[in-house]
Amino acid sequence: MYKKTLLSTLVVAGAASLSHAQAADLTISCGAVGAELQLCQQGVRAWEEKTGHSVDVVSTPNSSTERLSLYQQILSANSTDIDIMQIDVVWPGLLANHLLDLREVLGDDAGEGHFSAIVENNTIDGRLVAMPWFTDAGVLYYRADLLEQYGFEAPETWEELTEIAREIQNAEREAGNSRMHGFVFQGRAYEGLTCNALEWVASHGGGTIVDSDGEITINNPQAAAALDLAASWIGDISPNGVLNYTEEEARGVFQGGNAVFMRNWPYAWALAQSEGSEVRGKVGVTQLPSSGDGSTAATLGGWNLAVSRYSENPELAADLVAFLAGEEEQKRRAIEGAYNPTLDALYQDDEVLEAVPFFGELYETFVNAVARPSAPTGDAYGRVSNAFFSATHDVLSGSRSGEQAMSDLDNELARLKRRNW
Repeated sequence: MYKKTLLSTLVVAGAASLSHAQAADLTISCGAVGAELQLCQQGVRAWEEKTGHSVDVVSTPNSSTERLSLYQQILSANSTDIDIMQIDVVWPGLLANHLLDLREVLGDDAGEGHFSAIVENNTIDGRLVAMPWFTDAGVLYYRADLLEQYGFEAPETWEELTEIAREIQNAEREAGNSRMHGFVFQGRAYEGLTCNALEWVASHGGGTIVDSDGEITINNPQAAAALDLAASWIGDISPNGVLNYTEEEARGVFQGGNAVFMRNWPYAWALAQSEGSEVRGKVGVTQLPSSGDGSTAATLGGWNLAVSRYSENPELAADLVAFLAGEEEQKRRAIEGAYNPTLDALYQDDEVLEAVPFFGELYETFVNAVARPSAPTGDAYGRVSNAFFSATHDVLSGSRSGEQAMSDLDNELARLKRRNW
């Protein structure tokens, strides 16, 4: 017998169809399509076999924006339709009031062994509202063959990247590849630009837009200088079109053999090495550059598992979360799907490192990733990020200087803070 649910009545524009199977002990949303959904289904089946309980895996939109909207509708209605939700690393502050404190059920050591930055990110007002599941951080891809050909090592600073990118780009163009660019990244006015720009700013010692106490910190000379440097790339080492690039546009240019450097997430590694890739066997991966005076910074990404406060079986749901986020499952997902673990121990695991070598090489990058200010800004984070990436895009496009944009942004964030956090 099928139960009538809010899920079955919601229509999300552009979303994949929502499926909801026969009534089960638990319902979980953990992936939309492809390998991510398949790996979750396999993990859920293993828990079912272990416990004897049944779990309904719900398919939700692939778009994170649409998925968040769906979750907000379900939670605002105090619906019991989904017990466990896969949530983006920037959503804990937005959804915290609707989520269970996992420490109340799993104990005070629930986050032990996981990267502390993610545990802190998922802790809102002292409550652990989501368990780390897999992580992500920005990394620098480079054409190892071209750097070797022209006598360069991977850059350690943004200035070195700029110089190396320009020299190799120009040399390659003279050699006949008129489409070669020095550096591609995510420059469209969207959340991806917030991630890129936060890396530039933080690595220059300019802070994280809003600090952990909720104080606005973005209006400083280091932040302005970081954005001015990035603006200097446009039309020089980066194409004008980068102002409309997301992850996939940047990957397309790099994987097509037409960029020396690329900023992207770890997922691009397997694709760059795939059959048919123009750069297969020619790619290196390293940490993002520093400013020279500052330290390298990579924006924290990834996804977590949370339990709805409205679940009819919160303890059972928390047990499934603990299983899926546990070492055995995270190891399986790392080996089979190259999903970055959130557990320190797995970055020393020989089988994991054999499957994905740079997990070990970039351990410090993943463990020290910089969180976006979603926890201190709570419900206002979406507007904070929108204001930041819009101001950054203005600097990149040349309509405002870094100094003016950060001063204007400071005023805009101050107005938001008075209303919302």
